[in-house]
Amino acid sequence: MSGGVGPTADISLPKEQEHEFKEHHDPISSSKLSPKTSKSQTPHTTTNRKPGLFSFRQLNALAVIIVLSASGMVSPQDLAFVLFSIAYMYFISKVAFPMQSSTKDPPVFSPQNKILRLYVLLGAIIGLVLPIAYIFEGIFEGDKQGISAASPHVFLLASQVFMEGLAFTDRFSIPIRVFVPVFYNSRRIFTIVEWLTSEFSKGYEEYGGSAKRLYLGRVLAIANMAFWCFNLFGFLLPVYLPRAFKKYYSTHKVKEY
Repeated sequence: MSGGVGPTADISLPKEQEHEFKEHHDPISSSKLSPKTSKSQTPHTTTNRKPGLFSFRQLNALAVIIVLSASGMVSPQDLAFVLFSIAYMYFISKVAFPMQSSTKDPPVFSPQNKILRLYVLLGAIIGLVLPIAYIFEGIFEGDKQGISAASPHVFLLASQVFMEGLAFTDRFSIPIRVFVPVFYNSRRIFTIVEWLTSEFSKGYEEYGGSAKRLYLGRVLAIANMAFWCFNLFGFLLPVYLPRAFKKYYSTHKVKEY
């Protein structure tokens, strides 16, 4: 997920992106392999994800989406937002930012960047793993208010991870990769604000659950607000967005001349 927790902070898995980058954009080095080396790598290549099929990461995100939707913890507005994002992503990919070549665009940042990997991992833990654990614990403690407050953020982040998997295929250009995390991150800021308001409006007497959960819920909401605000305003907009568009339009100019 790029920030999103992609190769940028759109949360997509760095190793998966590294493999795709080498496969699509390093034909010279692959052609220099000895016959023996090529044969040994053939079985590995045949196990790659085929275009149009979902990755393991996307299937996990899809499972979270389905569970939350089926449980009634997702509002019609959030469902409509996801459906609109799918339609609009395909629309602008055809009208505004079509692919410039038949090959997949390289990632904006190197997938071997260790700092980026740690950043993506941190986003996944703060944004998905801990909130999901918080929701499951709330089921046992009967904290309906906490569950309903955290669910929209988890649903939208899981949807973002799923959509980033689509955006990073060879059917979409670099600007579409930017669109998904920026679009979803902007929407999730509002859901986190509602989550924060809900957590701090709980009175200990009327809450009925443990004091530990009460404070953990507040800390988790604050951590998500801090991380995703930085991700949007400190990384995606000032760093990722300019570099992605520069790469896209520089490629376009090279083709024109």
